[in-house]
Amino acid sequence: MKKMTDFIESLLKDAFIEAGLDESYGRVSLSNRPDLCEYQCNGCLSAAKVLHKNPIELADQVVSTLKNSSDFESIEAVAPGFINIRLSGKALSFFVKQMASEEKYGVETEEKKTIIVDYGGANVAKPLHIGHLRSAIIGECIKRLGAYMGHTMIGDVHLGDWGLQMGLIIEMMPDGPVSIDELETIYPAASARAKEDADFAEKAHQKTLLLQSGDPECTEKWNRIMEVSLADLKKNYNRLDVHFDLWNGESTVNALIAPLIQNLIDKGLAYESDGALVVDVAEAADKKEIPPCIVRKSDGAALYATSDLATLEQREELYKPDIYIYITDKRQAMHFVQVFRVARKSDIVPEDHRLVHIGFGTMNGKDGKPYKTRSGGVMRLEELISDTEDAVFRKITENRDISEEEARKTSETVGLAAIKYGDLSNQASKDYVFDLDRFTAFEGNTGPYILYTIVRIKSIIKRYRSESTDMFTADDILPYNSLSEKKLELELVRYNEVMENAWHELAPHKICQYIYGVAEAFNSFYHEVKILTEEDVSLKKSYLAKIELTMNVLLDCIHILGFDAPEKM
Repeated sequence: MKKMTDFIESLLKDAFIEAGLDESYGRVSLSNRPDLCEYQCNGCLSAAKVLHKNPIELADQVVSTLKNSSDFESIEAVAPGFINIRLSGKALSFFVKQMASEEKYGVETEEKKTIIVDYGGANVAKPLHIGHLRSAIIGECIKRLGAYMGHTMIGDVHLGDWGLQMGLIIEMMPDGPVSIDELETIYPAASARAKEDADFAEKAHQKTLLLQSGDPECTEKWNRIMEVSLADLKKNYNRLDVHFDLWNGESTVNALIAPLIQNLIDKGLAYESDGALVVDVAEAADKKEIPPCIVRKSDGAALYATSDLATLEQREELYKPDIYIYITDKRQAMHFVQVFRVARKSDIVPEDHRLVHIGFGTMNGKDGKPYKTRSGGVMRLEELISDTEDAVFRKITENRDISEEEARKTSETVGLAAIKYGDLSNQASKDYVFDLDRFTAFEGNTGPYILYTIVRIKSIIKRYRSESTDMFTADDILPYNSLSEKKLELELVRYNEVMENAWHELAPHKICQYIYGVAEAFNSFYHEVKILTEEDVSLKKSYLAKIELTMNVLLDCIHILGFDAPEKM
């Protein structure tokens, strides 16, 4: 389905040609002054500079050819040379009707690509904490959005399950069963002891080497660590409604690291520097210093960079993805610049396979510092989820007659929406403040407000269908009958363009901005127009078809964002 801006541009470009101007000046954008117009063309200002003419005269020429178009309620030239446009009810109803008739409401499926999304990145032997939240939420949304656009999306958790941390845990952990709570205390205790006890540190180092060489005893302990850790990780990721196609970790590529390093040496890319093995990645166009990438430390140990390169090599062999998307804390930006450049120089990843890193900001408390527990410690993710659900539960039960069981169930759905929308509504690269009171509010730009809007529409449609057997369809859609109805239509017809832009820019916050605008427009319409008591049957059915489309668009969007709507709130 054509985008609304493309449709308007096609009319403007024809008009520019008729006025003797190049069609490239007929670009159209959404107006940033909706009080003045709905869409705007500024091409006459650019054309006037090139042609040395008065821009308002050029704008008058273009507008004169479109004055009688039935697609515009108004089109006018405004000094110094803008063209301001308001759409007609005919044009809008045509697009809304077309949207309602299409499978994805006008969003066109792209040429299918295979895309790996690397998100999660949790370390084993410890529970998820709030530092893992943004990667999981953003990654899941990107994966779902890509699938919606028609791509084959593969999500990999990429666990931290190898290296010295495992040797430290294995050296200290007891024989027999071990819980996630016990593992959580073992690693920091072992790490602290290693800094003070050289003998213990050496034993842990030896355990690491034994594990990497396949020692049965160390492998058995590692398997126990993995079993307990994976069970806990999957439980908490499931609670977040975050799902991975691959549960690989650094251990998955351990056997590939030695030949990878040898290949870098053989190609003349890796060389020794202060005992370590490095690859130069600086380029002449760099505006800041890019240090060499270390692929092997002076003690012979591999690093995250080596593991990431080996993982790329494995993914190329198994999946040959067209695009890689890595989602991590933005402080790892330099790491990925180095890894990506080594991957290109060594031909691990061909030039036609894109490498993308999305670096996200920090989730902070109201004090502007990283979010903590009340006692000042690092908060477990399950604790954050429980606190949010409890806050929603209190708000649901304050003014509603509802059973505790139903309220608890609803608070799980609404609480997850509060967390995810609160995160995703911010641009990924920005830090943001996690404000529990604001995020769980049922009014304003929040997840609960979006859900409340969906539930309100569901209720209207359900009531109509319980009282009438007269069906309504997209064919019943009529031109708008009020300004609030027009505003809702103007929001709806932007859907395919918003989704395409959100995907191409990997920007979930644009979806949040869009659905908040849709929800606001619907609620204004709802308060102004009496939908179910409208006496004109054809008008009522038109209203119902439009709000059903509104609901379906919102439902598709929240599914992509990673949460669902309850039946009641």
